[in-house]
Amino acid sequence: MDSTVSPDNKNKTPTPAKHSKRSRTIGTIIAILAMIGLGVLAWRLVHPGQQGAPGAGPGAQGQGAGGPGGAGGPGGGGRGGPGGRGMPATTVGIGKAERADIPVLLDALGTVTPAAVATVRPQVGGVLQKINFTEGQLVKEGQLLATIDPRPSQMALLQATGQRQRDEAQLESARVLLKRYQTLLEQDSIARQDVDTQAALVKQLEGTVTTDRAAEGIARINLGYTQVRAPISGRVGLRTVDIGNLLSANDANGIAVITQQSPIDVEFAVPQDHLPTLQQRINEGATLPATALDRTRTDILASGRFSALDNQVDTQTGTVRAKARFGNDGGKLFPSQFVNIRLQLNLIKNAVTVPVTALRHGSNGDFVYVLNQQARTVALRNVKRGQANVERVQIVSGLEGGETVITEGADRLKDGAKVTLPGDRPAGAGAGAGGHRGHAGGAGAAGATSQGAAAPAAAAAAPQAAPAGDQQQRRRQQEGAGQ
Repeated sequence: MDSTVSPDNKNKTPTPAKHSKRSRTIGTIIAILAMIGLGVLAWRLVHPGQQGAPGAGPGAQGQGAGGPGGAGGPGGGGRGGPGGRGMPATTVGIGKAERADIPVLLDALGTVTPAAVATVRPQVGGVLQKINFTEGQLVKEGQLLATIDPRPSQMALLQATGQRQRDEAQLESARVLLKRYQTLLEQDSIARQDVDTQAALVKQLEGTVTTDRAAEGIARINLGYTQVRAPISGRVGLRTVDIGNLLSANDANGIAVITQQSPIDVEFAVPQDHLPTLQQRINEGATLPATALDRTRTDILASGRFSALDNQVDTQTGTVRAKARFGNDGGKLFPSQFVNIRLQLNLIKNAVTVPVTALRHGSNGDFVYVLNQQARTVALRNVKRGQANVERVQIVSGLEGGETVITEGADRLKDGAKVTLPGDRPAGAGAGAGGHRGHAGGAGAAGATSQGAAAPAAAAAAPQAAPAGDQQQRRRQQEGAGQ
């Protein structure tokens, strides 16, 4: 049998094996590169903050520590960087420590009481003929309010006048007769007893005339009482009588009641703890301003001054009654009205004051957070508080005027903490630019990583490709020797 192999068969036999080995080698390399790429992609998805920035250097990874794109770098996401995982700055509200005059105020609930109340009663009896006022009218002192039938009083006056005139005539006659008796006594023509008797009669008649004059005056006064006039200025209440009613003197109900409304008083209670300060100011002769406010403490009803202080403390309430007087020109204060009284006990001038929300209390006492404008940090400073009002509180020591204090957001602060003011530029703007650069650097670093990873893979695949080429060469040599 012929064992000679033809050249065509010799050339065609190794071709399939050669192509299959080459395909497997290329497929292996591609699979390795694909796995490396998937691993890099998975790492980026799991650790997005550790991507590098441009400038990390050729072949360097984005996670290089301390590099421009690494952890802690300007564009990196490591700890300590602007966009890292450190505690963010707290946004706070601020206020100024200002020098101002702060009043020492005492707030109390008071009751409006009229300075005078008068019940208009008739002083003579009779029929009511006229009413010269309307209910609720403001009247002046001496103004005519009503008229009682004057005819009985007129007749009584005439009677008293007639009695006086008769007694005056008798007195005049007695005086003339006494003068004659005295002349005769000088001539020793009459007894002294007659002269003395006549002199006594003259004195008797003089007393009678004086009594008559008084009776005439009373009758004239009673006639004047038939015209009922206002004893004080004020507002007339609802009348209790009508025209035609028969009135009696000193009737209990009277005709009307008048309450004085200008000036007017407000009575209120002062806690006994404020008595030393109040008495000191009274002894100094100071004028204490007082303000009457409405129920909501928003509208000022009237302005006045402190008037009087009671002489004893109420043991049940621990307060002392006081009184303030108001002009009440606008008529906003009404008798028996409940109002809020604000009494100014003192005025502290040129005091350092801060908003009440800036003052805080800790284990070591009162303190405030003072802002460092340049470093945007706060410092805890212990202070001593003084007087306070609704909006501001006095700082006696520990703070100077013009310093900036924290008024909002202080619950999240501590000494030396960083803060952000409402008007500052958001930190995310600069960090966002760095973030974009970090992403770009991460992309370049990822490419470098892929290239660096591909080189070892190709080097690892090279030893596998080399033995395959040696086997093919040995096969060709054996086939050549056989031929």
